[in-house]
Amino acid sequence: MTTPDPKPPADQKPRPAPVQESMACWPTGRLLSTAARLVEHAWVEALDQLGLTHAGMVALHLLGSGPLSQTELAHAARVQTQTMSRTLERLEREGYVVRTRDEHDARRRSVVRTDAGTAVWEQSRTLEADLFPELENADAMRDALLTIISASSARRW
Repeated sequence: MTTPDPKPPADQKPRPAPVQESMACWPTGRLLSTAARLVEHAWVEALDQLGLTHAGMVALHLLGSGPLSQTELAHAARVQTQTMSRTLERLEREGYVVRTRDEHDARRRSVVRTDAGTAVWEQSRTLEADLFPELENADAMRDALLTIISASSARRW
């Protein structure tokens, strides 16, 4: 059984229904921002189910070509060394990486992706196809995003 909507008091005029704005009229920046937030939420949720963060996925990807030091990983991922340290601590706890002393330089620690790390990275590689619709011209969209990122980065850095 549903309850009828209450009538507004006699001295109050009923409010008009909210005007629904069409996204097709939104500026490109607003569309990009909205899409980015929705993509980020979907990625975070899916990666969390794998025991990964976005930063962890990046580190596992970079380790695919072989062992790297924490500093090399941070540089390749374009993050601070201490940020990479926290990422590696989590990956190590999950059993996805192992850090060992370098045989040539005792001060250096090499990071290696474990078999479990390789397996979870392989699972994460399909997330884009699993989460998002196939685009008719994905290459053009990627090119446009790279152009936007490049132009925006030039102004910031």
